[in-house]
Amino acid sequence: MSDTVWTLDGHGNHEPFHFTACGLDDVFLGSGYDVVDTPEGHGVRIRNLDALHCAIGEYLAAHKKTLHGKELRFLRKHMDLTQEELGNLIGLSSQQVARWEKNQCNISGAAESLLRVLFMEHLRKNISVRGLLVELDECEVIAADKTTFVATDKGWQPLAA
Repeated sequence: MSDTVWTLDGHGNHEPFHFTACGLDDVFLGSGYDVVDTPEGHGVRIRNLDALHCAIGEYLAAHKKTLHGKELRFLRKHMDLTQEELGNLIGLSSQQVARWEKNQCNISGAAESLLRVLFMEHLRKNISVRGLLVELDECEVIAADKTTFVATDKGWQPLAA
């Protein structure tokens, strides 16, 4: 469990917590965190932070129709890869990976699919590559304002939209 505490300004204990520290703009926590007092004021301690990062990554890799720059960076960093290492794995340059992460250009479908498979393999998920790709192809493109994750007895889970 992580002892990292984020400062909390003007936040009630029952509101979803906007978890920007993960590097994504649209992640909220509906539970699984505690409001604590710090020398700087109120703060938030997230329970089982590593598992939350895995849940966010799995949601992105297996359920999000299109990945954007910050999401690509989140997945790459969670796999503990540099831009060069990821580029080498998928047969492209580190500069191309950097351009994707900065939203300067779109990732190709094949490269995005390979990134998703690499991430799921990183989580050691027993997946059907074909099944994952078919499921993603059948997903509707829905621009969610936010994704809320909750801590359950089965671990961190995204709430159904």
